[in-house]
Amino acid sequence: MKPQTTTVLTVSAAVAALGLGYLVYFDYKRRSDPHFRKNLKRERRKAVKATQAQEEEQKKNQVQLIEDVIVATAQETFPSSPEEREKYFMTQVAAGEALCGQGEAKYDEAVLPFYKALKVYPAPMELLMIYQKTIPEPVFKLVVNILQIEQEAVGQAQAQAGEGSAAAAAAEQLSQPEPEEVE
Repeated sequence: MKPQTTTVLTVSAAVAALGLGYLVYFDYKRRSDPHFRKNLKRERRKAVKATQAQEEEQKKNQVQLIEDVIVATAQETFPSSPEEREKYFMTQVAAGEALCGQGEAKYDEAVLPFYKALKVYPAPMELLMIYQKTIPEPVFKLVVNILQIEQEAVGQAQAQAGEGSAAAAAAEQLSQPEPEEVE
């Protein structure tokens, strides 16, 4: 080898050894320092609390959204003739698709039009299968959860034999734990 190549390789090896030694020494020091460990545990606890708070906030928002959709749908007067229902269905699906096309920030707003369209569709189970393939998964899950909650509320309202409206029973159902998500 040439003297320059040998010198470059020697200097490079020495720098690499010093760098590795530096990393090993300070890693050992960092790991054995009790203050560092305490700070690390504190940071982990803060991260867990922040995550739990965020999940709780998301659940509250989701319950509020479900409640709003059920109330809005209960107050809605749906068309009666088949032509009007078809037109209403098409406008609601178009509105939902437009909102979904604007990104994840508009997914919550897209739930209401898709659910309204489901309410006027003559074969809701078929439409749910279409929704599962075409709309974003978070929107689909919310629509299914709302449908499930409303069906349970209607069943409870019928069982109570007129002690309250279906919307009131749906609101009561919302105060109970959220049903498992359908996948």
